[in-house]
Amino acid sequence: MRTKFLLPIVAIFLMSYTVSAQRSLRIGYIDMDYILENVPEYQEASLQLDTKVNKWKSEIEVKLGEVEQMKKQLNNERVLLTKELIEEREEEIQFEEEQILKYQQDRFGPGGDLMIQKRQLVEPVQDQVFNAVQEIATNKKYDFVFDKSSDVVMLYTAERHDISDQVLRSITRAAKRSQVNSRKDKDELERDEARTVEEDKEISERQQAVEAKKAEREAALEERAKAREAQREARKKEFEERRARLLEERQQRKDSLDAIRNAEKDQIAGATSEELKEQARQRLIEERQRKKDSTLAVRKRKRDSIIESRKNRNRPPGTPDGDDGGR
Repeated sequence: MRTKFLLPIVAIFLMSYTVSAQRSLRIGYIDMDYILENVPEYQEASLQLDTKVNKWKSEIEVKLGEVEQMKKQLNNERVLLTKELIEEREEEIQFEEEQILKYQQDRFGPGGDLMIQKRQLVEPVQDQVFNAVQEIATNKKYDFVFDKSSDVVMLYTAERHDISDQVLRSITRAAKRSQVNSRKDKDELERDEARTVEEDKEISERQQAVEAKKAEREAALEERAKAREAQREARKKEFEERRARLLEERQQRKDSLDAIRNAEKDQIAGATSEELKEQARQRLIEERQRKKDSTLAVRKRKRDSIIESRKNRNRPPGTPDGDDGGR
């Protein structure tokens, strides 16, 4: 492969010796990969394509998982199935595997969606690069312009011959020309086009330095904000811990007072209970005594009545009551 591309280059240089006798030979090269990395439209479309590719891969993984599950299920149920059912299941699994293979070829094969969309993605940028190279080569009188990222083997390349930044500059300006809407934009575009590549590079380096300082300043501010937030969180945590300790101590004191009050209540309740028992016992004794006294009084009245009746029976007739009959 290297010999295939080296021979034309050697032939070009051999033929250029006759030209170099009359004037100096101008050779330049570009790095297509570098240019593509710095074209925003290409990067955005490339990200969208990557999203599609990840989706396709996920779909394939899901389908493969389903087929694997079908195989496991068949192995588990094989002893319970008839020969016809086993063959039917195996044909179904084979069909699903063929469908997955076809889907892979349709998406990732040589003529699949991925290759087609990549080609559609690169072709517009390649056209812009080709037009820019033609314009630069014509204006700067380059004899040859090679692509460093292609199959052409370049054993050595001097950086001063790299016109990739000029191509990017030309593509960017072409895009800006299509977006000019006012006189101010036109004047700004003319000022940009009047600058040389070296001036653009110097401006770009200054912008990068400014962006780097800005990023460094933002990082420092973010670090400071994180430190303040950490201090705030530490103070908040300390306050919460102190508050929790105070609430716990307060609850302990309350529990202790409640325990003392409950003990006193229990003691009072115990004493009151004994007094009530004693009073009930006394009332019971008194009640029994009253009943006893009442019974004795009834008996005494009955006895007196019986004695009085006997006396009346033994008294001679005509003797007044209360006369003892001794007179």
